[in-house]
This record gives sequence, structure tokens and C-alpha cells, in this order.
Amino acid sequence: MKKFKIYAYAFLGVILLAVVCLLPLPVYLESVGKAINVADYVTVKGRTDESKGKLMLTYVSLQKATPILYVTSFLDKYTSRVPASEISGGETNAEFDKVQSYYMTDAVNQAKAISLKLAHKKYKRVYLGIYVMSILKNSTFKGKLKVGDTIVAVNNRHFDSTEGFMKYVKAQKKGSPIEITYLRDGKQKKANGKTVTLIGTNRSGIGISLAEKTKVKSPTKIRANMEGIGGPSAGLMLSLQMYSQVANVDLKAGRNIAGTGTISSNGKVGDIGGIDKKVVAASRAGATVFFAPNNPVSKAEKKADPTALSNYDEAKETVEKDNLKIKVIPVKNINEAISYLRNK
Repeated sequence: MKKFKIYAYAFLGVILLAVVCLLPLPVYLESVGKAINVADYVTVKGRTDESKGKLMLTYVSLQKATPILYVTSFLDKYTSRVPASEISGGETNAEFDKVQSYYMTDAVNQAKAISLKLAHKKYKRVYLGIYVMSILKNSTFKGKLKVGDTIVAVNNRHFDSTEGFMKYVKAQKKGSPIEITYLRDGKQKKANGKTVTLIGTNRSGIGISLAEKTKVKSPTKIRANMEGIGGPSAGLMLSLQMYSQVANVDLKAGRNIAGTGTISSNGKVGDIGGIDKKVVAASRAGATVFFAPNNPVSKAEKKADPTALSNYDEAKETVEKDNLKIKVIPVKNINEAISYLRNK
């Protein structure tokens, strides 16, 4: 009987330990990630960049919390605890991964476009269709379309822009039959449904959130193997790396340079999240310069959070508070970053 109690207690202890260590909580832990050399991922005309110095992209580390990880996270001042709903938006893990993959693919395409443009190289943007980012609850295509599908035609009509697609759908009356032609895993399929009134509006739609899917084609071949890295925040550093290789310009001059920010095809640098953690990652990786988006905080953001700071101000505050040996450079577009690197 005594041995039975010992075994029972041991078994309960194992169960409790497993719960503490393995039970996933509806919380993500966002902490300092790494800064990595973009040259390791980008090739131009089959050649890699072997010049001295580094242009580094930065990312945050994101992991699902367990009870023990949640408690110990308070020992790291750079770790934030974020509700799972804020990270995934209610999406499944597979859907979340597909959305992040789209963001990275789009960042690569935007970086190709702006780097080729700045280097005065020929290129063209090819419109591929509509990328499905999410499907609304009242959509008649729920259960038919999936996140990651690419819509290529509506009622057998093809469009050369997202605007054309949206204009056509908006013109349909509520309840109008709609046939969607889409690509999934490289195979063309069709789905039928009806237009619905979009929530919070009096407009008709098919009830999806979408993004434009394009591809950049050029005689100057650029490849970026970003497998395993998601999100749009590497756009600026990808653009700088691609431009330096396409134009054969040494922007590094032996320095380790890091940064973050989305990039548009016209060179505008957009805001990102977790910049306090990214500047710390850059500093730990030996970067001496860190580019940070410098866009003003909107009135809506200030209303929601009176303490909200711009990306640049938040990065600068982190550096000053922790006495990091890295210089934060504010940028609103890629030309400002290029100008700084050339003049310094």
C-alpha cells in the first residue's frame, strides 16, 4: 500500500510537471531575437556579396507560453506577454504562417522593385491576382476559399489590378451569384457563392480581406531565399542589400549595419512592431548603426495610447535607457538610408 502511494504521488508529480512545462497558454512571449546578415540570403545574377561588413535584418523571437515560461518571462525586461488573439487575429497556426509568408514574399518583391528602380535597371511588375488573407464569418465562401488562395478571376472576368476587381464586385447587388476562379497549391479551382453586405457598410462584397499578389520580372536576376523568416519588416534591409549588389555600390564600408522597416515600391519605409527588441538584437550582434522608421504617431494611435512613440523615438529611448553602443538613424524612405551610408 505504501509503495502504491509513492507511485501515485510520483505519477501525479510527473503529470503536474508536464502541465507546468508543456501546457500551452493563450499567450505569446515576444522577446529579443537575432540580427542576421542579409547577404547570406540574397544573390544577384548568381553571385553572392562577399564584401566586408554586414547589412543585417532584425527580428523578434515569438513563442507560445507555458505556465513555467510565463512566470520566468518576468525575469527578462525585454520580454512582452501578448494575448494570442492579438498575434494571430483568431487564425489557425497554418493560416497565420501563410499570412506571414505572404508578407515576406511581398517584402522581397517590393525590395526588388525599388532596388532595380534606384539602380536604373529594367523591370516590370506582373499582376498575379488577389491573395486571400482572411474570410469573414458572413461570407458565402467560408469553407470554400482558404487563406493563401489566389483569386485570378470573378465570373470569368480577369483583372490587371486589385482596384478593378474591387470595383467590379462592389457594383454587384447583394445576393448576386459569384463564381471565383482561384489557385491553390498550383492547381486552378472554382467556387460559387453570393455577394453579401460587408459588415459595418452598405456595400456589397464577397466577404474576404485581401492583398495584391504581384511578381517582379527583370533581366537582372535577383533571388532571395527567406525560408523560415516571415513578416514584412525586413523590407528596408533587403532593399539596401539588393541595391548594393545590383548597382555594385559598397554601402557597408566594412561596417555592421542593422535596421528594420517595411518598404514600398516607391521607397517609403513603414513602421513595424517590437522595435525595442530589434535594436537590442542589433546591438548584441555588433551593429554600430540601426535604421528606424521615422513616421509620426497618428492621432488615432495617440488617442488609443497617449504614451505611444514613433518607431524612431522608441528605439532611441531603448538605446539611451540601456546605454547601448549603437547609433539610431531615423529614415522615412530608402534614399535617406542610402545617403547616410554614402556620406558617412
